[in-house]
Parts: sequence; structure tokens; C-alpha cells
Amino acid sequence: MTQPRFATIRLLVLLACLVVVGFTALHQRVYSRNWNQTLEAVVYPINGDDHLATNSYIQNLNSDDFAIINRWGEREAERYALALPTPFKVTLGEQISNLPPTFPDKANAVKVLIWGLRFRLWAWRNTPDDGGLTRVRMFVVYQTGEDNKALQHSLGMQKGLMGLVFAYSLHKQTAQNNIIIAHELLHTVGATDKYNAYGGPLMGIGYANSNRIPLYPQRNAEIMAGRIPTSSSSSYMAESLRSVVINTYTASEINWID
Repeated sequence: MTQPRFATIRLLVLLACLVVVGFTALHQRVYSRNWNQTLEAVVYPINGDDHLATNSYIQNLNSDDFAIINRWGEREAERYALALPTPFKVTLGEQISNLPPTFPDKANAVKVLIWGLRFRLWAWRNTPDDGGLTRVRMFVVYQTGEDNKALQHSLGMQKGLMGLVFAYSLHKQTAQNNIIIAHELLHTVGATDKYNAYGGPLMGIGYANSNRIPLYPQRNAEIMAGRIPTSSSSSYMAESLRSVVINTYTASEINWID
């Protein structure tokens, strides 16, 4: 009789955990998308290649390096007449010494689920005092790029309000790093990617202004595409958030417009 009773207790504990996780996710989704108050986002830098140059870059970071993201958010919020003048505030947090779990190669649904659980556990262990349930945590893994390896794909997760960004520890890359951070930040509040399998902007929904006449060249990039189209088959990466906008498709997804 002891074993069945233990199994029942274990099942009840599991169900309770699922209820708590579900309630937490719902609370985060509602809070982060109601735009009644500024959404706090903290950047936690990580030395991804153990390079001295990367460590020097991180040590010289401060919250001012991310202030353009806040000003960009204010500019875009004003364009959509959002009642909240400052939709999000990005600040610098403490450096983290432990690397996050590696995203699996050739990932299937099960591998992604397991990785997601490991990542959440890693995040909890490294940022136990993250400000509660309604602060976005952006973990930014910096590396010099001297090994000529392409950066891993960055991720933004609405469940858990977390982002994992891979960026270069080069001052000339800081402006484009901020585009990626802003992109992943918007993922956490419901925005979806708007680029194709080759990285180019999707026609229409991936354009800053799909009604522009003539259509090409576009003057700006859409934040969830990141590139400025010059024709139906060519585009280039925006240099900074000054030439990046939130189009109506993304504005609708993040609940800025109906």
C-alpha cells in the first residue's frame, strides 16, 4: 500500500507544480502585455569565450550602452499613441560567470523541451533575486568572434520572460547588438519573427512600410526582420535602432494596437 500512496502523492505534487507554472505564465503574459507600467528588462552579460578582450568589453559596459533601446521604445510608442510613454526600461545587471546550457543540434520537440527546462533552472540558479515574476531577464553571451565561428541563434521566450542573446564583444558591434537585444525583448511580449529561411524579410509583414511607393528601397528595417529590403531578393542589416521601426503587424502582436 505504501508504494501506490507514494505514487499518488508524487502525482499530486506534479499537478500542483503544473498549476503554479501555468498560473505564473498567465500572470507574466497578462502583465507584460497590458502596458500599464514600464516593463523592466535587465541585461546580464556573460563572457562566452573566456577572452580577455571580451572581459574588458563587459567590464566597460554600463546602462547607458542600452539607453538607445529605451529611447527607441519611446519613439515607437509615440508613433502608435501608446498611453505609456516609456514601454520598457533596459538596464545592466551583474555579470554571470556560468555559461547557459547549449541549445541542442538538430533539435526535436523533446530536446527543445528538455533544454528549456534546463535553461530555466540555470536562469533561476544564476539570478535568484531577479525582481520577481514580472521582470524580463536578457542573458547576453559576448564573444570576440576571432574564431570565425558564426554566433549561435538568439532566443526570446514569452514563457518565463527571458532572452538568450549571442553578441560580439566589439565596440563597433554595440549598435547592432542592441538591435538583437530589442528583437529578443519583443519576443518575450509576443512578437514573432518576420524573416524567411535565408534571413531575408518576409514580403509585407517583414517590411517597415509595405505600402511605400515605390516599394523599394525601403528606408528602414522592421524590428522582427532586422534587415532593410532593397529589392524582393536583397536586403542589408540595419546599422542601429535609428533605422528600425515596429510595423503594424508587430504592434498588434505586442498589444499596442487592436
